[in-house]
Order: sequence, then structure tokens, then C-alpha cells
Amino acid sequence: MDAVTAAYSRRAADYIELLGSMESVHPADLRLIDGWLQTVDGPLLDAGCGPGHWTSHLAEAGFDVEGIDRVPSFVDRASSSYPGVPFALGSIDAIDRPDASFGGVLSWFSTIHHTPGPIQVPLAEFARVLRPDGGLVLGYFVADAVERFDHAVTPAYRWPASELRALLHANGFEVVDETARAEEGQRPVGAMVCRRV
Repeated sequence: MDAVTAAYSRRAADYIELLGSMESVHPADLRLIDGWLQTVDGPLLDAGCGPGHWTSHLAEAGFDVEGIDRVPSFVDRASSSYPGVPFALGSIDAIDRPDASFGGVLSWFSTIHHTPGPIQVPLAEFARVLRPDGGLVLGYFVADAVERFDHAVTPAYRWPASELRALLHANGFEVVDETARAEEGQRPVGAMVCRRV
């Protein structure tokens, strides 16, 4: 078990209590994802699904969706909470699915613990498992420069939109929409809606 997986395993109960339901989702994020769903076609992957609430939401919207996460307690919780939705242990760095398997990938803050070099590994995996013209939504923490910070679970990274956009482009994506939100007392967050070219 790697350090990030171990850290989340230790804090899984806290994470689930604070963030593990759709009630904890910001309304702007819900609007963003629901809008994205109008543009995608085919099966979806919730990449780094955590306790599975987003995966369940995608299923309730009528999509064939599966969730993967590398934290066993998250997968166990997701499977018990949403028995009609498939979940599996898996890493976004090596997605155990064939090329062009999905019409869309949701990566909701699942790359935040990747350092600036290795972040290209999951981005390339997302591109590999997406069909041409498939959609990706990537949630991230926003900053003026790439910087490490002390996340509540384990160290994470913030990104300027320009640098993340360039990495996505280098890995076969066109960014078609961007959002950012900064609220008092919270870290600035952003999302990029992308198309696999």
C-alpha cells in the first residue's frame, strides 16, 4: 500500500463523514457535472471514486458507470451503499480497462496528490481509455504557481490553469470549458471540461 492510499485508509471514516455524500457537494459543482453529462455519450468511469456518491449520481442520471479507487475502505463503502453500481479497486495510474472503453471520465480531485511530473501518467491513462471525442472533467486546486500544500489527509498540489491546460493538451485533450471558485475560508478550486481529440 503506497503512502497516499495508506493515508486515506487511516482517514477514510472522517472523509466519508465530511465529503462522502451528494449533500456535501457545492451547487456549482453539481451544475457543472450535470451540464457535462448532457455532452457525453457511452459508458462513464468515475476515476478515483472515493466512497462512490458521484458514481451513484451518474448512474441515477441514466449512465452505465463504474467507479475505481485504490483505497479498499472507500470501495467497500461504495459497494455497500450503492449495490447496483459496480466498483473495483484500481489505480488511475494504470486503469485496468481496454483502450477507448469509455465515453466520459470524471476525475474529481483524484489527481491532486500527483507531483508535477507523474501527473502526466493518469492524464495519459484517461486519454487512452476514452473514445475519440470522449469527455473528461478534471477537478483541481487552483494557485498562481504549482505548489505543494498540506492537505488534510496527505500533501497535495495546487495548479495554475495555464500549466494544467498545457499538460492536458500534451496528453491529447482540448479544454472546452473552465471554471474556478474562490470562497472565503476555503481553498480556491477549479475544474476543466475537456474533449479527447
